[in-house]
Amino acid sequence: MNQNNLIQNPHSTWRLIPLIRASGQLQMAIDQWLLEQHQAGTHPPALRFYTWESPTISLGYHQRRWSESWQQLTWQEKPIQLVRRPTGGRAVLHQGDLTYMVVMSGLTRKRLDAYWAICEFLIQGWRSLGIELHYGSEGRGYIHNPNCFGTATGADLVTAENYKLIGSAQLRRGNAILQHGSMRLEPDSQLFKQVFGEEALPPIHLPIAERGDVLIQRVVDALANAAIACFGVQLVKKPLLDEEWQAILAQPSLEVGSPK
Repeated sequence: MNQNNLIQNPHSTWRLIPLIRASGQLQMAIDQWLLEQHQAGTHPPALRFYTWESPTISLGYHQRRWSESWQQLTWQEKPIQLVRRPTGGRAVLHQGDLTYMVVMSGLTRKRLDAYWAICEFLIQGWRSLGIELHYGSEGRGYIHNPNCFGTATGADLVTAENYKLIGSAQLRRGNAILQHGSMRLEPDSQLFKQVFGEEALPPIHLPIAERGDVLIQRVVDALANAAIACFGVQLVKKPLLDEEWQAILAQPSLEVGSPK
């Protein structure tokens, strides 16, 4: 199936928001605000990439089962933050990762088809970096695992070695869709084991010499170029304006609550 045929996008210009490093709570507020504005017709489709200013666990919107110990976790003598996403899915540990976000409309009503349509730019972008990705094959058994990266469903992307590189989550409001996902670039395996109490995931060996911020920028550039080709649009880079920041900060945050 040609995934581009699933997109009926009347917008030829998308907004590319420059990389933002901030707290998890603020990142989720930005994503939610962009979705609401696009749904209201006051903001074009948007693509952005971001990193988390400190290790953070993001919980899926409907996730109610998770370890009480997470609220007392520390790493390098700093508390690990706990936030709730506006999207579904299981918990994600954000450390050594890069997050992408797409807000758009004009997609098919089928949830998995919409995932595939959006994920095509990830597949093509990573292919340009020398990594072939394919979709996972796990069923709904993922709901019994509090760790998003413990399973790979048909909405997740794994390497040829079956390493889950990208886990994504989605929220639809009317005809508008928010999809964001974590790409594990340089995760700390011991921190992963500390959080989830599982054996650390095997390290990924990227065929890329760069590391740190240089690696992140190379991935961002590759994926932005792929988005232009996959969605057939022009990307216009435009940072968030002061009045937009004010509106984002005025939003109520999603409550984490207590685990059941």
